Amino acid sequence: MLEFPIIAAFVGGLVSFLSPCIVPIVPGFLAYLAGTTVADASHRRRDMLVNAAWFVIGFSLVFAVLGVLLNTILATVAYDARIWMSRIGGGVIMLFGFVLMDVIRIPWFAQTHALRVHANPSQRWLTSFVFGAAFAAGWTPCVGAILGAILTLSITQPGTAFVLLMAYALGLGIPFLLAAAFASVFQKGIAHWGGALPYISKGFGVLLVALGVLVVTQRLERIASFDALFRFFGL
Repeated sequence: MLEFPIIAAFVGGLVSFLSPCIVPIVPGFLAYLAGTTVADASHRRRDMLVNAAWFVIGFSLVFAVLGVLLNTILATVAYDARIWMSRIGGGVIMLFGFVLMDVIRIPWFAQTHALRVHANPSQRWLTSFVFGAAFAAGWTPCVGAILGAILTLSITQPGTAFVLLMAYALGLGIPFLLAAAFASVFQKGIAHWGGALPYISKGFGVLLVALGVLVVTQRLERIASFDALFRFFGL
């Protein structure tokens, strides 16, 4: 059964990857980890894919551990406390949505941070894994609103934190692997479609605001799955 929060978390991962301060440097960053250049990426595609995979495993592991910890902690929270957590969390999710829409400006989220890493030529896979873990733990402010919203959603949905964070990691990881497999094509696509990236973030901001309203009003469960929608259309 597909659930709306899980889809929102997956889309959040995709939008995080498409952040204007992340996606333009991805091909060069992955090429550097693999010990090559973007120009030579087609000849060393396997190296880029292997290192991209270890990079994705690194940040996915961090999200998995975080999800398990949240599930464990939330299991002991009383029902009344969960209601208040949902109300507060929904407001926070709405705030993150307004930040993405540029309705509210928080300077920290507007900062741009380049990804820097010193790769060990003999252990590039390990460097990629460690940097992937550091990438998830430190993250960059320019996508902090999206990650913060997903984390807040995890807190307001007891028992689903692990699944939500894994969906987010999947949405974030798949584009990394595709970028490594088709680096030259990916870079050309960035040059052509790069201007649309801010609008994608704003569109997801609208989704977060709507999601926050549903969480605050305790109505998220009513659309948690598409069963009701299918019944409405007689499917």
